[in-house]
Amino acid sequence: MSKRLFGLLLVLPALAVIVLLFIVPLAASVIGAFEVTGAYGLGNFVKAFELYRNDTIFTVLIVSLSTVLIGLFSIAIGGYLTLGENPRAVAILRWLYRWPMFIPFIVVGQILRTFLAKNGLMNNLLINAGVITPLQATAFLDWRGIVIAFVWKQVPFVALLVAGAMASIDRGTIEAARNLGASRLRILIEIVVPQIATTLLVGLILSFVTMMSVLSVPLMVNAQSPTMLTADIAFRINAYGDYGVANALGLISLVITSGVAWIYLRHTMKERA
Repeated sequence: MSKRLFGLLLVLPALAVIVLLFIVPLAASVIGAFEVTGAYGLGNFVKAFELYRNDTIFTVLIVSLSTVLIGLFSIAIGGYLTLGENPRAVAILRWLYRWPMFIPFIVVGQILRTFLAKNGLMNNLLINAGVITPLQATAFLDWRGIVIAFVWKQVPFVALLVAGAMASIDRGTIEAARNLGASRLRILIEIVVPQIATTLLVGLILSFVTMMSVLSVPLMVNAQSPTMLTADIAFRINAYGDYGVANALGLISLVITSGVAWIYLRHTMKERA
């Protein structure tokens, strides 16, 4: 009994933090999403869909596209770290690709706001290199800027997981494929990737959930409509004090992310079965 009580006391601070900072706000948001002028109903959801239906579709498309690109770049980086034959290039890539992981999203948004502007660093480099003329310079401060920000920020996280999973693969299968004349690309696609698919899926789901919750990048990079749901939630609260519609939008985001998590759980249950 004393051991159980001692264990409970050790876990109690963590449980209190989870309840106070996560469970209670979640319950309040769910209740607030259905509360309309003292009663309960679906009015907030109707208003949210009427006003922000395009933004909801835009959010899903942007995050989905970013997730696909993150997966492709992560596989490419992990594959080169595993199958690369140039030790110096592998060492440089291993040292370089992780840096964006330590940069907060708010800093990423500010960096790309100046980098992707019409008179920003990217266009100035292209103009000085003779690739484009000043009249051809264009800003990427729209949906493309959001995708670039998400991909640049999240690729190191997923690539770190993927590269670690690839490093644990039995090298015998890779060497056997090489002896049979398979190219590095074929080895990567047909042998390596299927063995690390679960790890890749976990990283992509975590990235999807993270990108759904980012506010700074849409506000800084994409100052036009449509925009992401996080910006709409902040706008409803700051401009109108409309917590009902804001909670409804938050619950819609939760349903979207829960759908992605359900895909992962279903895949995991199939593997265990």
